Amino acid sequence: MSIGHPLELSREPHTTSPARSVDPTAWQEAGLPTMLDPRSVVGELHRIHLPHPGVTVLGVLAADGRVVAGASFAVPERITDGWHLRNVLLAHLRHVVPHGLRRRAPLHSAVVLQCRDAPSDWTELDGAWMWALRDASGLHGMRCGGYITLTEAGWQVLGESRRGRSPQAGALGRRALSTVSELPSREHLPALTASPESRPRPALMPAPAIAQLAAQ
Repeated sequence: MSIGHPLELSREPHTTSPARSVDPTAWQEAGLPTMLDPRSVVGELHRIHLPHPGVTVLGVLAADGRVVAGASFAVPERITDGWHLRNVLLAHLRHVVPHGLRRRAPLHSAVVLQCRDAPSDWTELDGAWMWALRDASGLHGMRCGGYITLTEAGWQVLGESRRGRSPQAGALGRRALSTVSELPSREHLPALTASPESRPRPALMPAPAIAQLAAQ
C-alpha cells in the first residue's frame, strides 16, 4: 500500500540542525544496544519490504532480535531536519506497535534501514536520521537500535564494523511501500531467492496520518 503522501510542511528549505544530528563518534559513545544478528534483521526487512533507493525501512524488533513489525516509506529529499524526521518515525511507530512508556524496561527496539544508491558510509543526513531514531525510540518507550545503510554494494551497520554483500539495494525489483503490523511466522516466509509473484503479501494497514506532522 503506497504511503507516499506529501508532508504538509512549510515551503522554506530545511537544513539539518547541529543540535538535531548525531555523528558516528557520538553514536558509538552512546552505548546503544547492538543487534544480536544484523544479517538476519537486514534479510528479514529486505524480504518483507523489498526497498529500493529512496526508501526508508523502520523495523521493530522483539527482545530476541526478531522483526515483529515495521513500515517502509519515502520522505521528500528537502526534509533533512532531525525534528521532522523524528515525527515521521513516531507516526509510523504509533501505527505499528503500542508504546512501552508504562513498562519498567522497553519491550521492543527500533532500527532504521536506509536504502540508497550511494554512499554506504555516514552522511550528514544520516546524522539527522540517527538523532530522529534515538529520540523517537525514547518517546515511544523503545530501545534505540541500529542504523543500517543498504546500497548496491550490500549493507552495513553504521558505527559498527558489521556489514555484508547480500541483500543489496534494488534486488528482486520493487514493491509498494507498506506498513506491516503483523508478520507471518519465520518458517512461512519465502526464501530470499523466491520470485516476487510467489511471495505472500503481509497484512497491510492504512497509512498513518503524517500530513500534519509540522503542526505537532
